[in-house]
Amino acid sequence: MTSLVLDSGGLSRLAEQRLQSARLIETFYRDGLWPPVVPTVVLTESLSGRPRTDAAVNRLLKSCMVLEEIPEELARRAGALRALAGRGSAVDALVVATAEPGGAVLTGDVGDLGALAQHADHVSIHRA
Repeated sequence: MTSLVLDSGGLSRLAEQRLQSARLIETFYRDGLWPPVVPTVVLTESLSGRPRTDAAVNRLLKSCMVLEEIPEELARRAGALRALAGRGSAVDALVVATAEPGGAVLTGDVGDLGALAQHADHVSIHRA
């Protein structure tokens, strides 16, 4: 199944209450990529623990599939992608590995995630 995976930049972008964000969500929904997957490690980068600043992200998360457990196989694949690319954080690599095979990633960091995706199984990277 093709899926959309959000990194912290993608999550923040879609959480914005702007027309462009709403249009992106409509497009993903129309293309069968909704709801998106958000690994819990992305929450670490996206949330501050302050209800006021986290409100928009928390609202969006209600419509997402939060991946609460990272299987060992997925963690190992992320490590391999990171080694092959020679760049990107562990979270970046995990996001790309989660999108395999054939998924899409919405990110603000197309450089690092694009480098990781070059070694992944048909993962497309989209700028948030």
